[in-house]
Amino acid sequence: MEHGSIITQARREDALVLTKQGLVSKSSPKKPRGRNIFKALFCCFRAQHVGQSSSSTELSAYKEEANTIAKSDLLQCLQYQFYQLWFQIPGTCLLPEVTEEDQGRICVVIDLDETLVHSSFKPINNADFIVPVEIEGTTHQVYVLKRPYVDEFLRRMGELFECVLFTASLAKVPRGRCGSCRVVRRVPQGSLDSPRQKHLSSQYADPVTDLLDRCGVFRARLFRESCVFHQGCYVKDLSRLGRDLRKTLILDNSPASYIFHPENAVPVQSWFDDMADTELLNLIPIFEELSGAEDVYTSLGQLRAP
Repeated sequence: MEHGSIITQARREDALVLTKQGLVSKSSPKKPRGRNIFKALFCCFRAQHVGQSSSSTELSAYKEEANTIAKSDLLQCLQYQFYQLWFQIPGTCLLPEVTEEDQGRICVVIDLDETLVHSSFKPINNADFIVPVEIEGTTHQVYVLKRPYVDEFLRRMGELFECVLFTASLAKVPRGRCGSCRVVRRVPQGSLDSPRQKHLSSQYADPVTDLLDRCGVFRARLFRESCVFHQGCYVKDLSRLGRDLRKTLILDNSPASYIFHPENAVPVQSWFDDMADTELLNLIPIFEELSGAEDVYTSLGQLRAP
């Protein structure tokens, strides 16, 4: 199995393209991003985030392409939601029942790679973690960098929300539970992970999360086998969590991950190794404001407004 099939990552060049197109916003250590972070979320549905220097011809072409993408994506979402409504088997929720501690809290689904950490099979001198990964009988070292302010971010999120880790990377076969964190590995109907991937004796995401989440912020962990494989992408279908979507948010650097539920998403820029990055720090006050929302659609809509 190739290394890349274990860790699901964004590429630097892809992140640069997304930034130029306005799909994600660029953080600045000098100026907190504030509410305008949400303007980037639906730029593929509204072709208005084009630089002023663009020619009218380029602008027209961009709008036409964006509208085509929007119609296609919306149609796919409607088709999938119709399928879920009529054919989903009862009792297949990905998450356990809400604990007494989390009653009334919003559920926040948080991505791992390029959102909280960056991992590489190439040696990194200042790696925060080095995780051994066994691939077909050979042990490889994965070097993991923590995103700046990730500890502060997770600590605050754990105080405010029911936090769930959801990554498209592979998990390690569990030998137990980490602190108070409940590790969830139910394989849903419709997941298309190969048996070869499922039965690897040692993988990646679980041990990395063990090291990252020392305080047990994540109430549950979901991995690639809980994703829906849709048109070449691993999509995190929030409707399968067993939570009220009006009280559910997702934080992910990849728009493809939340293509079924874009209105529940808080976008975040992909991170690789910029130690001056302040994205997570800037997101804390935004999530503090969202934590009291009765309906995330209304609250996110207000934050996205010009």
